[in-house]
Amino acid sequence: MPPWGKPKPRSKPLPRHLVFGQWGEDQAARYLRHHHYRILYRNFVPPGGGEVDLVCRDKPAETLVFVEVKTRASEERGRPSDAVDYDKQRRVAKGAMAWLRLLNYPDIRFRFDIVEVLAADHEAPEITLIRNAFPLPEYYLY
Repeated sequence: MPPWGKPKPRSKPLPRHLVFGQWGEDQAARYLRHHHYRILYRNFVPPGGGEVDLVCRDKPAETLVFVEVKTRASEERGRPSDAVDYDKQRRVAKGAMAWLRLLNYPDIRFRFDIVEVLAADHEAPEITLIRNAFPLPEYYLY
C-alpha cells in the first residue's frame, strides 16, 4: 500500500435524472445572468442542513436572491414549481438563513425565487422565472 493511503475508488457516473437536473441548473444560471442576476454560489449546503441551488444578487433591485431550480421533461405531473412544497421551502429557507448568518445578518433585502426549466429531449428549454415565489417561513425572524 502506498504511504498516502488507499487509492479512492472511481466514482460512478451520475444517474440520468441528476445529470438532467445539473443541466437544468446550468440553463437557469445562464438565463439569470442574461437577466442581470449575478451568480454568487451554486449548490450551497451548509453544515447544519438546508440547501440552496443558486445564491444570486439581482443587480437592478439590489436584492439577494435564493433560487430553487426545478427541471422537468414534461408537465405530465404538473408544473416544475409544483414540486417546491412546504418541506422544500423550509430546506431552502434554512440554507438562506445559514448564508445570511455567514454574512453576519446584514441589513439587506432578500427573496426566494423559483426557476422552472421545462425541456423535452433535444428541444430548447422553456425557462420561467417566478420572482418572490414564497415567503420566509413564519418561524424565522429576520
